[in-house]
Amino acid sequence: MKRYIAQYQPYQFQFVTPGGTSRGVMTTRPGWIIRLYEVDSPEVAGYGECCIIPGLSADDVDGLPAMLAQVVGNINDYLPDFHQRLAAWPSIRFAIETALLDLDRGGRRLLFPSAFTQGLDGIAINGLIWMGQPEYMLSQIAKKLEDGYRCLKMKIGAIGFDDEMAILRGIRQRYGVDDLEIRVDANGAFTPDEVWAKLDALHALQVHSIEQPIRAGQWELMANVCRNSPVPVVLDEELIGIHAPETMRSMLDAILPQYIILKPGLLGGFDISSQWITMAQARGIGWWVTSALEGNIGLNAIAQWTYTLHPAMPQGLGTGQVFSNNIPSPLYISNGRLYHDANGRWDLSPLSELPCK
Repeated sequence: MKRYIAQYQPYQFQFVTPGGTSRGVMTTRPGWIIRLYEVDSPEVAGYGECCIIPGLSADDVDGLPAMLAQVVGNINDYLPDFHQRLAAWPSIRFAIETALLDLDRGGRRLLFPSAFTQGLDGIAINGLIWMGQPEYMLSQIAKKLEDGYRCLKMKIGAIGFDDEMAILRGIRQRYGVDDLEIRVDANGAFTPDEVWAKLDALHALQVHSIEQPIRAGQWELMANVCRNSPVPVVLDEELIGIHAPETMRSMLDAILPQYIILKPGLLGGFDISSQWITMAQARGIGWWVTSALEGNIGLNAIAQWTYTLHPAMPQGLGTGQVFSNNIPSPLYISNGRLYHDANGRWDLSPLSELPCK
């Protein structure tokens, strides 16, 4: 019987530019890197990433570091049924699942070998536009279009709807629907009284979809929005914190959105994300995958898994460039697509400089 040893290291990710969250603006994001290896083969290790987004992650609680220490310290007890035991701790569950997959495949960060990991193909991604002053957002948009993106995701609901509409109107005047797909993410910012007028305004600009127009947890109201919105609705925050299959099914049946977004780092890994996809497809609901501001260890795993799903539309995997101290990896972006350089190398030296527990 295999016996394992696990360690973890805190890693504070620094944003190149401030990242918006439901609580305001972040300049850093907390994370922990897990290292997993067999007792008899310590030279071969698998790595996983445990990351939370303050104010959004289901396990953004004071007890997470203690729970992480408990799991790592008793890893052989947890591994046989970690999916079930860590259901309420999705970031830890994701990290353990990723580290185990990496280790089982030789500890080379090649979790899902494919044409993507061989450098033969890439994944179409959307360009993420951070919230900020109109001038800042316009400069981001210009840069993304210059870099070859044909799908932009714009956060709205922070600087004033009129300003945001003016920006979108300017984009549409220059780029038609056939040239540029525009997705918007309201992060639950619209109130029930204003949602319909704002959806009509967005429809006039032919946006592709809107993520989470109203606050999560209002199933009846959200179902009404999904039934009657002129813009396809995408559920995002609505999925976070739900892990029981019966509740997953009940939510999808109650709301019946046009799309759902899968964020393995927030939902609890690939196993539960696959369950969401199966349930969604059975109901005619579309989907795409998005990273949740993971560093390159987490993003690499998510991208490799996503490629195996043969996605038909741009995915939300362009977050690897948002950190100034990201762990160097073979991932890179070119012409609006994410690639994995088969000859690229990982540089894990930043981890060697950190305390390991």
